[in-house]
Amino acid sequence: MKKNKGFTLIELLVVIAIIGILSSVVLASLNSARQKSRDARRIADIKQVQLALELYFDSNANYPTALAPLAPSFIPTLPKDPQTDTVYTYTALGSGTTCSSYHLMATLEDGNHQALDGDADAAAGTACTGGGIDAIGTDPLYDVKP
Repeated sequence: MKKNKGFTLIELLVVIAIIGILSSVVLASLNSARQKSRDARRIADIKQVQLALELYFDSNANYPTALAPLAPSFIPTLPKDPQTDTVYTYTALGSGTTCSSYHLMATLEDGNHQALDGDADAAAGTACTGGGIDAIGTDPLYDVKP
C-alpha cells in the first residue's frame, strides 16, 4: 500500500490565504510608521533651519528675506519636505528690508501629532521685501517663530 506524501490543494490555499491576510496587516502598520517617520523628519528639519536662522541673525543683525542665503555658510543644504521634495515655507517679518522676525512652517501628515501642541500657531505679519507670501499657522501646520 502506497501513501501519498504532500499537501492537498485545500491546505495550500488555506496557507496562502493566511499569508495574504498577515501581509496586508503588516503593510497597513508600515504605512503609519512611514507617516510618523516623515513627520519626525519635518520637525527635525524645521529645528535645523531655525538654528541656521539664529546663526544668520547673530552674524547680520537681521533675518534673511529668503532661506537661500543660509546655505552653505549656516547650513550645508536646505532641507526639503520628504514627501513633496520642496523647501519649507518661510516668511521673513518686518518692514522694508529689515527683517526682525520670521515664520517657518511645515505641514504634518498627522493632525494630532503631539508637536502641534507646542508650536507657535502664529498668524502672519508683514513680509519683508522678497520675503515671499504670508502664511497662517494653523494645525496641522507645525510652525516656529524666534
